[in-house]
This record gives sequence, C-alpha cells and structure tokens, in this order.
Amino acid sequence: MIDSLIIAELSKIAKQMVAPGKGILAADESMKTVGKRFASIELENTEDNRRAFREMLLTAPGESQYISGVILHDETIRQTTSSGKTFVEILQAAGILPGIKVDLGLIESGNEKLTTGLEGLDARLKEYVALGAKFCKWRSVVTIGEGMPTEENIRQNAKDLAAYALVCQQNSLVPMVEPEILLDGDHTLEQADAASEKVLTALFEELKSAGVALEGIILKTSMVLPGKDSAAKAAPEQVAEATLRVFKKVLPLELAGEAFLSGGQGDIEATQNLNAINQEKNLSWPLSFSFARALQDAATKAWMGKSENLEVAQNVFLHRAKMNSLASLGQYSAEMEQDFFREGAVTVSQD
Repeated sequence: MIDSLIIAELSKIAKQMVAPGKGILAADESMKTVGKRFASIELENTEDNRRAFREMLLTAPGESQYISGVILHDETIRQTTSSGKTFVEILQAAGILPGIKVDLGLIESGNEKLTTGLEGLDARLKEYVALGAKFCKWRSVVTIGEGMPTEENIRQNAKDLAAYALVCQQNSLVPMVEPEILLDGDHTLEQADAASEKVLTALFEELKSAGVALEGIILKTSMVLPGKDSAAKAAPEQVAEATLRVFKKVLPLELAGEAFLSGGQGDIEATQNLNAINQEKNLSWPLSFSFARALQDAATKAWMGKSENLEVAQNVFLHRAKMNSLASLGQYSAEMEQDFFREGAVTVSQD
C-alpha cells in the first residue's frame, strides 16, 4: 500500500498535469527517432543538435499557458542549455512539471511486442527524482491484425504497466501508463474499439490488483481510430463517439485524468479529433493531450536547425500548443488555423 500522504501529493501533481486547457509535451523520442526527424530537414543527428532542438521547444515564451509538463529523454534531463541552466531548471522556472520516460524499449514476443525496463527500475527512478523528475512514462504497444492482439500479450503488457506504476508511486512519482493501440494496419474503427476495450479493461484490473492508487496516475492512450491503411476513414465525430463509449464503459471514476497520444495522426487531424471528444460536457475525467509529432513537426520544419529561424519555429510550436489547449476544452475551430497562417508566421530562412 502507498502511504496516504504520498497519494495526496501524487493526486495533486496528476491534477496539475491535466489542468484545464493544458497538456503534456512528449519530448522523449529516442536518438534514432530524432534522427529520422532531423533527416527530414537534412540536419545531422548530433548531441548538440538534439540539445538545440529540445531547447527550441522547451524555451518558447509563454509555453506554460498551454503545457503543464514535458516528458524528457534520459539524455535531455541531464543536459545544460545554452543559458547554462539545465532543462529541468528551465521547466521548473516556468512552472512546468519535468517528467521522464523510463521504459527501455520494445522486444519481440511472437508477432507482438512487450516492453522492457522493470529490472533496475527502482534505482533509476531514485536517480530521476534527484534530477528533479515529478512524473514518469512507460509505453506498451498493441498491434491489431490477424489473431492479434492476443489475450496473453494484452495481459502481460497490463501486468508490466501495473508493476511499473506501483514502483513509481513508491518513489513519489506520478506514473503515466501508456498502452498504445498502433495505427499500423487496415483494421476498422470497430476493431479498434474492441481492442481498446480489452486493453483498458485488462490494464485497470491489473492496476487495481497491484495496489496502484488510481487518483495518482495519468492514462496516456490512443483515440479509437481505424488503421491508417483502412479503406473506411472516420470523421472526428465518429472517433469521439467510439472513444467515449469505451471510456465510459471501462475507465474508473477515480482516475486522475487522460492525456491522448497522437499516434501518427496529422497535427490538425489530432487537434480536430481531440476537440470533437471534448464537445461532450460533464465528462468524468479531464481528457487532454500528450503529443509528440503532432506538436513538434510543423515547428521542426520551420526551425530547420537554424538559429535565425528560432523565433518563427517557437511561434509555430506555440500555435499548435494553443490549438490543442483549446481543443482540450472543446473550443477549437478550423478558422483559427487559417488566421495564424494569414498572419505570415511561417516565413523561414532556407539558406
């Protein structure tokens, strides 16, 4: 059992993470993933460039209006910015919670995947607490396909997420539990709906069985979406209806909140779907966002690794953060995108 005073503090932090109109920036991509982003702008994948990239995102003026927390990579939580301050100090000064990805990646399990990182987790968490982390993230992935997801894979990932969450809470860290339903494939909206219900049902069974305090965790999961290769696309209203059906059936009322992953959606698509979900009022939980690509991509292209593009890139990033902030309140409209581009905020140097 977790001490009641610790649970109260965890609950306070979790509520701060999903405060009205605020979401969480996922900036915890592996070096390999950052390399793919950099390749799209023809930028070398070096430590200095990765630091400059994260600094562009994390020092945007006024970011705390829309962003409550940032999930950092192990490299980033140890780095110093050009100002001589650590990224943790930068975030703390802005009133933004520093978080850290703590899983160690995926391994094959038949045709499916499991997540590694439980071994030695307690010691790593203690180090991250000393570095200033307030919350953690662990990601598992679920594939929809012929005979998948299997019950065995669903259950093992749920058990691992629960074991991780308990160790986090024992170290006074709020765990984000992330069972991602992958967009890869041609599955239908109905298949995604069924898989999401099974995955989340198993997850909360295991969390409760492990003794995890649900008021001190944040769920980070997928919207219910058809596969990216599916012939039948889903309108935002359909995505919202399917997602909320699963949530209302499965999510416990004591859950502190949910922060959706974007999972390969386009940036505007993710915002539109988030907004549609939050058109329903009187929801039992805050339903916010924790996006990576859907917050970063446009800013990355505006930045191009050039210092002279910093202000423009940060404006682009802040625009996407603001749009998702409004969507988390159900107050977004497509006209807001058009207004931003008419203002000419995306003129960048290519030289």
